[in-house]
Amino acid sequence: MKKILSPLFFCFCYSTFAQSFLKPKIDREAKELETQVIEWRRDIHENPELGNQETRTAQLIADHLRILGMDVKENVAVTGVVGLLKGGKPGPVVALRADMDALPVKERNELPFKSTKTTIYNGQEVGVMHACGHDTHVAILMGVAEILAGMKDELAGSVKFIFQPAEEGIFEEGIESWGAEQMVEQGVMEGVDAIFGLHINSQTEVGKIKYRPGPAMAAVDNLKIIVNGRQAHGAYPWSSVDPIVTSSQIINSLQTIVSRNVNITQNPAIVTIGSIHGGVRQNIIPEKVEMLGTIRTYGEKQQELVHKRVKAIAEKIGESAGARVEVLIEKIYPATINHPELTEKMLNTLKYTVGEESLIHHDPVTGAEDFSFFQREVPGLYVFLGGMPKGQDPDQAPAHHTPDFFIDESSLEIGVRALSHLTVDYLGME
Repeated sequence: MKKILSPLFFCFCYSTFAQSFLKPKIDREAKELETQVIEWRRDIHENPELGNQETRTAQLIADHLRILGMDVKENVAVTGVVGLLKGGKPGPVVALRADMDALPVKERNELPFKSTKTTIYNGQEVGVMHACGHDTHVAILMGVAEILAGMKDELAGSVKFIFQPAEEGIFEEGIESWGAEQMVEQGVMEGVDAIFGLHINSQTEVGKIKYRPGPAMAAVDNLKIIVNGRQAHGAYPWSSVDPIVTSSQIINSLQTIVSRNVNITQNPAIVTIGSIHGGVRQNIIPEKVEMLGTIRTYGEKQQELVHKRVKAIAEKIGESAGARVEVLIEKIYPATINHPELTEKMLNTLKYTVGEESLIHHDPVTGAEDFSFFQREVPGLYVFLGGMPKGQDPDQAPAHHTPDFFIDESSLEIGVRALSHLTVDYLGME
């Protein structure tokens, strides 16, 4: 069940952070730890592992948390690690999350710690790379764990460190699963009052943090449409029920959902067909066409509307052509929704970390994140940490999930400070 913030939360002001005296200590220790955090990041980057295969990474994390004196659980949601740091004073429980998995991408960067790892995926050998920055997330959270463990006696509450597998999914044929959802099912969020997370961004300048209250990232659904017609010779189309022509009409009409059905003044939506397959020869009208696509929405009502319209449009166009249409929609991630009140109350913490001019309110992101499963349980805040070298053109910076993905490592120290300050400030609310 989703928790709400207590009345005490809403009446505090920034000046009443009871543990603000820890801020200079956090800043100083984050700087001192920067070299070690970068070393962790490079080690993890050079040894990437796909979803639910992150055994080496998990062992590195578990060993570190145990050295820090935490209660540690391993093999959570297959390869996840959870550490609990108990503060010296009573108070709430804050969760911090870092995802651990890499992607089936062959790295093209020429770095001393470049990944040369390969694996078999979909029957072929592919490279493995941290092409989304999860290596930085792990290193940052390991650094936060070390800093907060060193001041646990002063903490008014506890901190749960969640190192999550399989944010990108399970790269095994026939298996579709995501780490956050499994962790929630296994009780990781029990007793937690709030959760914070961040994502490095290769197209946001280092030194900046982006945030957005409310719907920040989209829900994502997989779409499959099967158009069953009647096969015929291409020279005699009147003998067919042509699934290709029917599919083209469906694709064009699906675009009217966003332009005519969704109130885009409130939130955007996307319906994309990314794959269409049918037929084997130029003069044979096939019996069947299959289409694959993705749906992106920002709330349950909007999602329900788009699903309803996709199904109605596809089925009715098929019916008008004499074809039988099957529409299959699979919900993957819910929308990433930052708790508005929590976001507002933590803004001064983020301003302290990077400065008011470097804290940026961002537009809705059409990408998706399974951090959303944690946010369905408790109030959560998820922000973007700048990782692009200063002065670089964002339009020219290599994007996530690409072979040239690159991160300026000076961002890691900022990430350590951001999560540490968010935690200490939340625990210090009066």
